[in-house]
Amino acid sequence: MAAYVRAMPPVPIVAPIVAIVLPPKEGFSTAAVGAIGLLVKRHARAASGFRSVVFGQPQDRPFAGIDHRGVRPSWFPGNATRRYAGGLLRALRALKPDLVEVHNRPDVALFLAARLPLPVTLFLHNDPQTMRAARRAHQRQTMQDRLAGVVAVSRHIAERMPVPGRVAVLPNCLDLAELPPRQAVRDPLILFAGRVVADKGADSFVQACALALPQLPGWRAEMIGADRFRTDSADTKFLAALRPQAAAAGVLLHGFRPHADVLAAMARASLVVVPSRWAEPFGLTALEALATGTALLFAPNGGLPEVVGEAGVPIDPNNPAAMAAALVALARDPARRASLGDAGRARAARFDIAPILAKLDMLRRQTLDAWPRAASAPI
Repeated sequence: MAAYVRAMPPVPIVAPIVAIVLPPKEGFSTAAVGAIGLLVKRHARAASGFRSVVFGQPQDRPFAGIDHRGVRPSWFPGNATRRYAGGLLRALRALKPDLVEVHNRPDVALFLAARLPLPVTLFLHNDPQTMRAARRAHQRQTMQDRLAGVVAVSRHIAERMPVPGRVAVLPNCLDLAELPPRQAVRDPLILFAGRVVADKGADSFVQACALALPQLPGWRAEMIGADRFRTDSADTKFLAALRPQAAAAGVLLHGFRPHADVLAAMARASLVVVPSRWAEPFGLTALEALATGTALLFAPNGGLPEVVGEAGVPIDPNNPAAMAAALVALARDPARRASLGDAGRARAARFDIAPILAKLDMLRRQTLDAWPRAASAPI
């Protein structure tokens, strides 16, 4: 008699849970979001091997399709950041994730790592030498001792670690398939997009446009942004002083706009200018300009050269006259603009979401494999 073996149903594969922690003031909606929130949105939506849960400040309408959980601050002794970290601790103990990724807050990462039997990785988006928590932690060697890993958004940031250590570099990414279509005919528009602050060279942009626009009949200049990445960002003294200068120069100030509007404006513009005085940790605005095929002028500071390579025109953000000359030269040379646009799109392909997230998944797997799990340790 033939023997029959009952086929057992396949055991479902449960994806590991990664808890992604936003900085306490980071927005996560179309009405308020910065570079970190945009990157986390891409990480959470596109990662295939993990289930992502994003923690941050409560949002009225967080990005759709993402498991976002607002953190209720605890009564933990200390400042607002420690109360935020205390609320996170309570939420993470309830969730029981496999991995915790904290973005840009060494103090929060170390707080959680000291209290959870879980691997905690820190993602650095800013210069650690300007972050007191990172400097103090390195003085005590606690970042290497407590954290499962440190990930920097550029080689520039990795090299700025106060004490040498193992730092992985994972650049920011874009989903090139979601960008607006490339425009066959561009508007005669010179565009600035970003925070309207001195560090970003907003005043230098206005001064350069004041010199360039009289030489460019039919051209216009616009600025999208405010002091903060939110619709209710209040005017600062810097912005209040800049308004009459912009009006006199013929530069239109739009204020904060949703990210989709920024990308659409880049796709229409002929020139995008990133005149940052400070050392940009990465330079997401520059990458977006490259990806939309717009000719880019940029200040080669910080991580910007890693992003742009030879696909943009370097400028001195402290020399508005030279910047104006570069604007006029490019505005009058459509062939050069088209060539830069092609080079920009080719450069941006290196930062497309698929290869970057494949590396992220690899880093996560390596972290979990290397972590000395304590099976009896309660969360």
